[in-house]
Amino acid sequence: MPPHVILAINAGSSSVKVSVFTYTTPTADPTEIAVIEVAGLTAPPATLKYSRGDQHIKGQELPDVDSQESAYEYILNHLTSDEGLQELKHPDDIEFACHRVVHGGDYDKPTRIDRDTYHHLEALSDLAPLHNAGALTIVKAVHEKCPKATNVAFFDNAFHQTLPLAARTYAIDPKIAQHNKLRKYGFHGLSYAFITRAVASHLQKPAEKLNIIALHLGSGCSACCIQGGKSIGTSMGLTPLAGLPGATRSGDVDPSLIFHFTHDAGKPSAKSAKGMHITQAEQILNKESGWKALTGTTDFGVISGKAAEQGADGLYKLAFDIMVDRISDFVGSYYVKLGGEVDALVFAGGIGEKGAQLRQAVVGKVSCLGFALDEAANDKPADGVVVEIGKQGAKHRVLVCQTDEQSEMARECAQGADGLRRPAQS
Repeated sequence: MPPHVILAINAGSSSVKVSVFTYTTPTADPTEIAVIEVAGLTAPPATLKYSRGDQHIKGQELPDVDSQESAYEYILNHLTSDEGLQELKHPDDIEFACHRVVHGGDYDKPTRIDRDTYHHLEALSDLAPLHNAGALTIVKAVHEKCPKATNVAFFDNAFHQTLPLAARTYAIDPKIAQHNKLRKYGFHGLSYAFITRAVASHLQKPAEKLNIIALHLGSGCSACCIQGGKSIGTSMGLTPLAGLPGATRSGDVDPSLIFHFTHDAGKPSAKSAKGMHITQAEQILNKESGWKALTGTTDFGVISGKAAEQGADGLYKLAFDIMVDRISDFVGSYYVKLGGEVDALVFAGGIGEKGAQLRQAVVGKVSCLGFALDEAANDKPADGVVVEIGKQGAKHRVLVCQTDEQSEMARECAQGADGLRRPAQS
């Protein structure tokens, strides 16, 4: 029997990334056989990145690709025409298409996307207009181009359904909050699910007994307090805007700030469009703030490098120090939530994995809690999904985890395949 094929799809506003996995039985972890990404959709020309075996393409320009739909069509054609990818020769070879959906409201597990589910996710887009629209566009494209594939939604907030009532409730009118579904949801859940499983395996400890403070640091940043393998606190809130600053996000600000920033905060943004209704406030705080507003760049590697060169008054140094300050606040808060019973502080995401200078500054700031770095290990972490960078003999461990949301989707899909398949495929 040929292996089952799963596409794990992560659609952003400016890119579409697809990882191709195969699996034979639900008990075996899926195998990644190819990764393809079309980026630069909002800053043409779009570019291709492709990896399969020893074949690698990077930076190839795609002048005729200018939308998520055309990006997916190009991706599908590229995959099915690759002679070295024998497992995927026709769109009908795809059994599942897994979609990372940022905001799933009260959904707490992967869900097959049928007509009712799709319309419910459309309604939820009002809570995350900048994040859900891209995923739903790709769902439509997959349905048209791959009619035999089962579309499955994986929700980035599902991992945080275990948040205690006090942690997820805002101090506002409860009737209005309940009617409008206004509460803390939390995000980066696929990443935190992967981190929890990977760290538990590394520490040879059951996930249900694992206590960690996890930091997902990328263009979007968040922190999560995990007790007994479950989320009991997280920095993001009703939307991914809350909590830590990011490449273009402000993170936590006084709710009144935006009305002093602009008197037009509640008016529709020029970026608002059919299916994505956003206010000027949402546009400014999500897309025109963060490190880019402070320094002019979204590359935190550049910020870290220039911060080290600048004096105390430089904007790069300020942006770096803001990140250290905010991250340290969450680490301290979550340490208290866990009563000091912490197995590890875990850095993940692109910045978490590569940012030796940031890791050093954060761990130095919270050293009073019993965290310390091995400087050599921090400067050049060993290879591996989870690696130790903490100082031997320190009270608590410090780890770096190469998180993988794509493989987390594929793994959960393979394990739940029997319940996710469309009835006609059973």
